[in-house]
Amino acid sequence: MIGDGNGSSTGARILDGKALAARVRAEVAEQVAALRQAGVVPGLAVVLVGDDPASHVYVRNKERACADAGIVAFDHRLPSDTPQRDVIALVQRLNADPRVHGILVQLPLPSGMDSNAVLAAMDPRKDVDGLLPISLGALSAGRPRFVACTPRGVMRLLQEAGTPLSGAHAVVIGRSLLVGRPMSALLLNADATVTTCHSRTRDLPSILATADVVVAAIGRPEAIRGAWIRPGATVIDVGINRLPDGRLVGDVEFAVARTRAAVISPVPGGVGPLTIAMLLANTVLAATAPG
Repeated sequence: MIGDGNGSSTGARILDGKALAARVRAEVAEQVAALRQAGVVPGLAVVLVGDDPASHVYVRNKERACADAGIVAFDHRLPSDTPQRDVIALVQRLNADPRVHGILVQLPLPSGMDSNAVLAAMDPRKDVDGLLPISLGALSAGRPRFVACTPRGVMRLLQEAGTPLSGAHAVVIGRSLLVGRPMSALLLNADATVTTCHSRTRDLPSILATADVVVAAIGRPEAIRGAWIRPGATVIDVGINRLPDGRLVGDVEFAVARTRAAVISPVPGGVGPLTIAMLLANTVLAATAPG
């Protein structure tokens, strides 16, 4: 974690997600080495259907990270016209494969394929993405087994920042199953007072004016204006958006927000690197957990 201030005119501390992710990966590699000595080789099966370029990049990065950590990646790439029943049959075979401790179905699936039906075929004990209803329900009950990778990464960033959560007003902007909803549940489990905002929320600036912690995850470039951030707040920007000029920006207007926040995550280099690191950590958890 690096930075040069505490929310004053000198600017917020900037959270270094790359450095933190490297530490998490090193921790995972040590755990994998110990498991291998005990005769357990963690395995992650990746199912990729179709030709979405971004998905291919994501999967390639995940498989490279697995190799670096000593996790075996089982790569299953299927054409976009694969029948849904065949994808479900593959997931069911992976459920029964003892070499596979975690299964990742790369989303989005091709148009016309029911992602809920495909995910429902997965053994919850191998749901390392934390996307199944049973995983989300366990999280809401305060008894999580697998936590969605991006929200888990955000919590690690908040821990690294030293941000006190108990009693804090945390505002989560976004309500997706992938980030917003599990993020709100995690913060609630940490004893924060949580407000979840979304496209129908009225007067977002007034809500943010009282927020100690802001987590933005709406996928709209710089939609959260920096002037809305309460001075001294901690801001975690999950969004990653490419502008017409090629620049990557988050959901928060970083240049202004950093002059008001005490701590802020950048885009790129903030939450993003931690998502894959937490996928590796969840795979190790799956390999060590009882059946």
